[in-house]
Amino acid sequence: MALEVEMFYLYPKENSKSHKTDQYELVNEEDIPVLRRGQKFTVAVRFNRDFDFNKDMVKIAFNYGPTPHPIKGTSGVLRLDPSKKYSIDNKKPFWFANVLDGKESNFILEVYSPPSIPVGLWTIRIDTAVKTSNQPSTVFNYEGDLYFICNPWNCHDQTYMPETRLLEEYVLNDTGKIWVGPLGTSKGREWVFGQFDTCTLPAIQLMLERSGLAYISRGDPIRLTRMISKMVNSNDDDGGILNGRWDGDYEDGTAPSAWTGSVPILHEYLETQSPVSYGQCWVFSGVCTTICRALGIPSRVVSNLVSAHDANSTLTIDKYFDENNDELPYDPNNPTGEDSIWNYHVWSDVYMARPDLPVGYGGWQAIDATPQETSDGFFQCGPASLEAIKKGQVGFNYDVGFMVASVNADLMRWKIDHSNVLGFKRIYCNKYHVGRFILTKQPFMYDYNGDRDRQDITSQYKAEEGSKAERLSLLNAVRGTEAAKRFYDMPEEMEDVEFTLQDLDRIKIGEDFSVVVRITNKSAEYRHIKCQMSAATVYYNGVKAHPINKDEGEFNLKPNSTEELRLNVSACEYLDKLVEYCIMKIYAIASVTETNQTWADEDDFQVIKPDIEIKVPRTIVVKQPASISLKFVNPLKKNLTDCKFHISGASLVRNQIIVHPDVRPGTVIRIDTTIVPKTEGEQKLVATFSSKQLLDITGTAKVDVVAGEE
Repeated sequence: MALEVEMFYLYPKENSKSHKTDQYELVNEEDIPVLRRGQKFTVAVRFNRDFDFNKDMVKIAFNYGPTPHPIKGTSGVLRLDPSKKYSIDNKKPFWFANVLDGKESNFILEVYSPPSIPVGLWTIRIDTAVKTSNQPSTVFNYEGDLYFICNPWNCHDQTYMPETRLLEEYVLNDTGKIWVGPLGTSKGREWVFGQFDTCTLPAIQLMLERSGLAYISRGDPIRLTRMISKMVNSNDDDGGILNGRWDGDYEDGTAPSAWTGSVPILHEYLETQSPVSYGQCWVFSGVCTTICRALGIPSRVVSNLVSAHDANSTLTIDKYFDENNDELPYDPNNPTGEDSIWNYHVWSDVYMARPDLPVGYGGWQAIDATPQETSDGFFQCGPASLEAIKKGQVGFNYDVGFMVASVNADLMRWKIDHSNVLGFKRIYCNKYHVGRFILTKQPFMYDYNGDRDRQDITSQYKAEEGSKAERLSLLNAVRGTEAAKRFYDMPEEMEDVEFTLQDLDRIKIGEDFSVVVRITNKSAEYRHIKCQMSAATVYYNGVKAHPINKDEGEFNLKPNSTEELRLNVSACEYLDKLVEYCIMKIYAIASVTETNQTWADEDDFQVIKPDIEIKVPRTIVVKQPASISLKFVNPLKKNLTDCKFHISGASLVRNQIIVHPDVRPGTVIRIDTTIVPKTEGEQKLVATFSSKQLLDITGTAKVDVVAGEE
C-alpha cells in the first residue's frame, strides 16, 4: 500500500521570523503561512507508516492557479529523497527540498522556492505511490492557505533594494504620511497602510483573480504593479477596488477625506466584492502602497505640489481666451478632454530592476492608480522609471511622457488670433509653475505635530527648475512627442510690461483677503492696460466650484512706473461657497493696447481649518481597554450635520466610526471612546471628522503600548 500523509505542517510562526513576515495577522491569529520567495523554509510531514526509500515514492507539488505547470513557473515539484542534498542555484527556477531530520514516518524538510515565482495564494498537493506497483498514487491536498510574496532582501529577486535598511520603511512600516494641500499649506496627512491586517492579503487575492493578469505574469513586478495601478480604480470594470469622485457629493458612500487608512477600504471590498465609494488621488495611492508593501514590493507615496494633467500629450497645460480676454470654457485643440492643474496630485513609487530597459533605469518607478488618462486602453499608469522621467525618455515603457508632463509641463496661455496657423497666439508661458515640490515621507521619522518628516525628492524626478539640464530634458521629451513639437515652436511675443500676481499661502477660515496684481511698465512710453481679476472656490483637481468676486478696469500706466491693483474679498462672500478642502483660486488677466501683449496667471491657496486634538494615556497596557478623547471647535458660523468620526490605528483599532449629534457654530466637539491594543511598542492613532458642511478635519497621536504585569 502507498504511504498516506497524516500531517503536513508549515511552521507559520517559526518561518515568519526569518522571512520577516511575523507582523502579518494571518500568521499570528490564523496560523496561515506568509513566505517570501527565494528563501528557504521548514515543513514537517508525517506518514501512516515508516518511509522505505527503496519502495516508496513521494512527490510534493506547490501549485499556483487552476492549471499549474513547472514549465510556466506556476508549479514546483519536489521528490522526497533523504539521500540527496541540494544547494541554491539562483540562475535557474529551481525548487528543492532537503531532509533536515528524517526518522521512520516523520520528516523535517527544508524547502527552497525560486525568487521569481508568482505572488499570491498557492496550494500544496502530495502524491505517494509504490515504485513497483501499478496502483494509482494516493493524493493528499493541503487544506490551509499559503501565501508567497516578493523578497526585496534577496539580491536575485527583481524587487531587491540594495540599501536593505530602507526596507524597514518601504515594506515593513504600516503607518505613514501623505502630503496633501496646495503649495503654501501642504501638510502631511496621516495614513494607516495596514499591510499586515487579516483582510489585506485575501483582498489582494480577490483583486488578482479579477485582474485578468496571466498567472505566469504575477511574479513579474513590472506587470504586477501596472495591473495594480489598473485595479485600484474601478473605471474599467466592476472588479476594481475604489470608485473615484471629485464633486463633493458622497452621501451614498464615504467621503474620501473621512478615510484614515487602507484597511477599512480593503475590508469592505473583500466583504462586498464590489468597488468601494469613494476615493481621490491620495486614497488611491494609499491603497496602492498598501498592496505593494503587503506583496513585498518596496513602495512609497509621492505628492506632487502643482501637478499637471496633460490631456492631449503636448507636454503643455493650455488655457484659451477670446478677443475680450474671457476664458473659453473648452479646449479647442482637444474636444474630448481638457488640460488641468491640480493643486496637488498623489501617486506611488515602487522599487524594482527594469530588465526591459537599458542599464541605469531601474530603481524607483512611478505608478498612478488615479484614473486620469487611458494607457493601452485602460486607466492605468506606469511603472515609469524616474530616471527616464528625469531625462525625458518618452520612448521607454510605461507612460513616461504623461509623468514628464505631470512634473514639468510648461503652462501656456493662448488668445484667439485668426492670422495664426493654429488660430491662436501664445500670450504667456510659465516654465516654473508645474512640479514645485515632489514630496514623500522621510524614512525612520514621524513628526506628530509638524512636517519635519517630509522629504523633498524633486531632484529625483527632474533637474533643478530653470537649469540647462531641466530644459534639455523637457526638450528631449518634446522631440519624442509629435503633438508637443507644434506647441513649443511658437514664437514669443514682445513684452515690455511686467505683471506679477502676488501669492497667497494661507488664511484662517473666516478671514478677509485680497487679490493683488503688481504691474511695472519697463518702457519709456505710456502703456494702456486692461485688467481683470477674480476669485473662486475650486476642487483640489482644479475644477471650478463657485465664483466669489470679480472686477475689471483699464488705466494708463506712466513710463518706468509701477502700480498695484487690488480686489478685496470678505469672509461673508466666500464662506457659503467653500467646497471640500476649502481651496480657492485667484485669477488675473491683462493686456497692453499698444503692443498686444497679453498676460494671465492664477494662484491657489487654502483656508486653514482646525485639527483634532487627541488625548491618550501616557502608557497603555497591551490587550487591555484604554480610554481616549477627541475634540476640536466648529469654526463655521453654521450648524454641522451628519457628523462622523473615523478612528484607526494598526494594532490599535481597525476602523471605529462614531456618529455625533449636530454641532452648533463655535461649539467644542468632543467624544470619548475605548481602544484595545494588540501588540506592544509605539503605535500611531489616526482620526478624521466629516460632516455635510465641513470635511477634511484630521488628527494623530502617539500611543505607547507596554506589557502587562505577569
